[in-house]
Amino acid sequence: MPTLNHCRDDFPILKRSVHNGAPLAFLDNAASTQRPRSVIQSMSECYENYYANVHRGIHTLSEESTERYEGSRKSVAKFINAKHDHEVIYTAGATAAINTVARSWGAQNLSSTDTVLLTIAEHHANIVPWQQLAAEIGFKIEFLPLDDFQIETEVVQEALASFQPKLFAFTAASNVLGTSVPVAQWTALAHQQGSTVLVDAAQAAPHQPLDVQAWDADFVVFSGHKVCGPTGIGVLHGKERLLEEMPPFLGGGGMINRVTTEGFKAAALPDKFEAGTPPIAEAIGLQAAVEYLNEIGLTAIEEHEKKLAKQAEHGLRQIEGVRVIGPQSGEKTGIVSFVLSHAHAHDVAHSLSERGIAVRAGHHCTMPLHHALGLTATTRASFYLYNTTEEAETLVQSVADIQRKFAPTGRRRRRRR
Repeated sequence: MPTLNHCRDDFPILKRSVHNGAPLAFLDNAASTQRPRSVIQSMSECYENYYANVHRGIHTLSEESTERYEGSRKSVAKFINAKHDHEVIYTAGATAAINTVARSWGAQNLSSTDTVLLTIAEHHANIVPWQQLAAEIGFKIEFLPLDDFQIETEVVQEALASFQPKLFAFTAASNVLGTSVPVAQWTALAHQQGSTVLVDAAQAAPHQPLDVQAWDADFVVFSGHKVCGPTGIGVLHGKERLLEEMPPFLGGGGMINRVTTEGFKAAALPDKFEAGTPPIAEAIGLQAAVEYLNEIGLTAIEEHEKKLAKQAEHGLRQIEGVRVIGPQSGEKTGIVSFVLSHAHAHDVAHSLSERGIAVRAGHHCTMPLHHALGLTATTRASFYLYNTTEEAETLVQSVADIQRKFAPTGRRRRRRR
């Protein structure tokens, strides 16, 4: 059984060196995590031994693939504590999951007189699909503002009462600020106002126990590649009643019960939303990923990365000219974003890369948030289960060196008399 203390050995990529032999310190986990050997092997085994298309093949390989594909769904349902396996819909990622809700539930339920409520901290994936739909339908989009890098529950309650939104869509954890929100509380407040709730759990699912029944949100989405799984697969969890009422988003093979020249009848859940050939090997890899995380324990992972982030944040705040973008208190994940007074975020990331440290620089798909903060770009370090205290310390020391390197060196010349 894998343990947190020895998990680095489970990730082959962490053994490599970069830039003149510097050991790799991978601190870009908010963008995408690395994969343990069990995930890599499970996908290789699929392709080497039993891969075939699923569900309708009357032969051994198809039956074996189908059994493992649907077994993956059961594991993911258990991972998020879904009430029913068929409430777990496989999509191409969290972005595709949100677009599915927008184009199916949204197109069916939103009108020009409605309002959609978002937070200013949303990823573009939870902004643009609603903007696209609003351009067609004409509903309003309102954004909850930040106060000292946070959104207070009182502000949420007031906005829900004021705007009476048809939909309240928000991130469970910011991919820039590192802040987590009380999902169950916000969901309950929204339901009291008659709002449907969508939660973007892309930055929560990898880092803390996720219980969709306790949250009670109507829709929850997350990505496979952020939970040590493969790219090309994500999860849309929806309440059975809503999914049953929603029309299919994509049409084609696999999502139908019957097709005639006059029309079609959709298949039952979950096939109704999984048109075409699904991500078979990716689903099998995702199963291995969530089982790996369960064996280590999400609570232990959360405590570990919070410890590393706290260490890094404390060190960065001691460096003159370095500003950490995020609150100093409150519920936070393993994300630390910052700016340097003397260097652009891209220069910082490049300089860190030369030392073997992989971080992310830019607006992190949160341009409205950066605009609200008066910033164009930040550098983001994001920790995960396989990172170490030594890597956190190396990050702090390296940022201090970079700040000194880019600091103005010219002295003011004496004026001649």
